Amino acid sequence: MKLSEIQDEYINALADLDETKVFELTEKKLNAGEDPLEILNDVKKAMDIVGKRFEDGWYFVADLMMAGEILNKLTDMLKPKLKKSNTSKLLGKVVIGTVKGDIHDIGKDIVITMFEANDFEVIDLGVDVHPDKFVEAIQKHQPKIVGMSALLTSAFGSMRETVKTIEEAGLRNQIKIIIGGGTIDEDTKEYVGADAYCRDPVAAINLAKKWMEGE
Repeated sequence: MKLSEIQDEYINALADLDETKVFELTEKKLNAGEDPLEILNDVKKAMDIVGKRFEDGWYFVADLMMAGEILNKLTDMLKPKLKKSNTSKLLGKVVIGTVKGDIHDIGKDIVITMFEANDFEVIDLGVDVHPDKFVEAIQKHQPKIVGMSALLTSAFGSMRETVKTIEEAGLRNQIKIIIGGGTIDEDTKEYVGADAYCRDPVAAINLAKKWMEGE
């Protein structure tokens, strides 16, 4: 079986919430020497599908709960194998939260795991986060990067409101804002007023590293 076929099989098994198959394939991937970060990247793609199925009415709250349980088990399985650099120096702080009006945290939690594995300190604000909470976190923690997550298109207005609130607090020029979620694209980025969007967690990590280096 080709690598791309194995990847598709893995993503589909996870999107279908086939727990037994997911963990069998995860073990095979790890035993074959695949980078856990790449596995997490596939997990994010699968969870985007899960979120879309929920938004379209194919999946229900119980399905999201099951997806969350599978994700937690996968994270526990992969975390010990994530490669961290030899230095204990943190690259920087990142504040992340799912914006007001959206309670999805699966994608956010994957991204947090990957940021932490790459020597970032992450302040997780949780879900359904009011714009003022983002402002308070920026003032308290002084991050260089703020990440906003939303799966529901109806929450894009909250993202825009959050960016505006940060601007009104005089903090916008101090930070870079990155947004993410299965339905987000370049148009969303422009509408919200963010600096960047990433559908791929690995791309988000690479971009964050460039920002920290002043590029």
